[in-house]
Amino acid sequence: MKNIFLKITFAILLISSIIGCVKTNYPGGVVSPYIGLYDVRAIFKGKPVQLNVQSLGGSSKIAVTVISDHQADNLPKDLLIVQDKRRLNFNRGIAINIGSDAKSYVPGDSLIIDIEGSTLDRVDGILQIKNITNNKISKVASDRPVAVTLTNTARIAANPDHFESTLVALVKAGVGYTPKEGQVISGDFEINDGFGTINVQTDPNSPIAKLPQLRMANYFGIILIKKDGDKLVPYHRLRSSKDLIELKSVYKTPKVIITGWMNDPAGSDSNHEYMQFMATEDIDFSKTPMSVVTNNNATRARPTGVPQKGWATGGMRTYKFDLTKGKVQKGKLFYVGGSNKLINGNGSTSIKEANWIQSYDYSKNNGFDFGNRTSNLLANSGFAYGIAIFEGTKIDDKSIPEDVVFVATGGSLYADNKGYRIANTDVYDIINPLTLEEQPFYRSGTNTNAHTYNTPANLGHFNYMGGEYNLTLGRWTKVRVKHNPILTKQSLLSEIEDPEFLTKLVE
Repeated sequence: MKNIFLKITFAILLISSIIGCVKTNYPGGVVSPYIGLYDVRAIFKGKPVQLNVQSLGGSSKIAVTVISDHQADNLPKDLLIVQDKRRLNFNRGIAINIGSDAKSYVPGDSLIIDIEGSTLDRVDGILQIKNITNNKISKVASDRPVAVTLTNTARIAANPDHFESTLVALVKAGVGYTPKEGQVISGDFEINDGFGTINVQTDPNSPIAKLPQLRMANYFGIILIKKDGDKLVPYHRLRSSKDLIELKSVYKTPKVIITGWMNDPAGSDSNHEYMQFMATEDIDFSKTPMSVVTNNNATRARPTGVPQKGWATGGMRTYKFDLTKGKVQKGKLFYVGGSNKLINGNGSTSIKEANWIQSYDYSKNNGFDFGNRTSNLLANSGFAYGIAIFEGTKIDDKSIPEDVVFVATGGSLYADNKGYRIANTDVYDIINPLTLEEQPFYRSGTNTNAHTYNTPANLGHFNYMGGEYNLTLGRWTKVRVKHNPILTKQSLLSEIEDPEFLTKLVE
């Protein structure tokens, strides 16, 4: 009996093992007739593949939504382009060559397509399913929601296969020059969204080619691929005139941009914190006064709750420095902060030779107009803090900064149209670039970007904000990225003015 029992147990385990090894595209173990485009694309390994029940893991159909629109004749002819989110909610797309019948489908059509017996291949750079006839396509609905992926050129360049044949939105993008009156988008041109560049292709015979070249716009459309040797190169195609949306928000050139700060020097912070700025034009502060305001949203900061007067809330929440003396040349740095003028806290190198437009003992004195004296201008852990520079010295709840940065997201920051106002910067937008709705505060709408704290704390990290601002175009052509080298007590001024890390002005 013991031997019989062992044999039965072994047989059960063997059968279970075999069943467990069978690969399917359905997590329940029962093969679904439908396979996601994520899995279809994964089948292609560089050579044509016959799609059948075996290569499709037991499936034979795809359930997809149309994103192509051939009415404006700006997409590769004969290609029906569809997408789905069937696998892990990843948006993936594919092109299907069905000849002239591709024009009969429009965005939002929901289709079931039998792909058994077709071929998966990359043709002219584009991964597509071939040998599909219209009788294998069933339209089951119209006007279905079409998913749009908000992304950027850096992500597309890093993973072109993920975005190929999907509908994307590239926001705040423009050409690398000031468009002339009457200039149109016919042919190929390059756009920059602050994260990188991508080529936009427009058929000269399409009515889209007559659209004006815009200084800054949102580009909706389909990402396609061309081959350059062994490299896959993504490019962008508009589908209709509605895919090009001019931005209405005003993106003016700030007089000053924030390039760095020391919020957590080694040892005590009291009177040792400071901020670094770069002028985008020659400034005489006696003629063009400005002000710098910091905020601290730690639990001990008062008043608590949402800052009702924004940057002008005062108390322990916001602190103001007035800049009314001194000069700075275009492209040069200047500093605002504690009166000690030390690079990394007590006992460190003096940097008094730097261009200090305002050095003020905030540990012993209240701020200019508002802000209680404090040993800590900028929070050191968990809770959000921010830095803003304003033109003028009269600041209230309606004042809009020239530039602003935030670190972290903790604390009570925004509610009921109250909070800290932002500027149109590399990462913040007063008007939502997609919905065109107003979102003038940090943490409202899409304004959720925040830099992270440096860890471990209390070592003396300096925060460099490296990016690229184009003065001619009046916009960021490289979004700022925070670098945070650790300074020592012997560090020199040159270490925080290193051109390798600093934001660059270009013309």
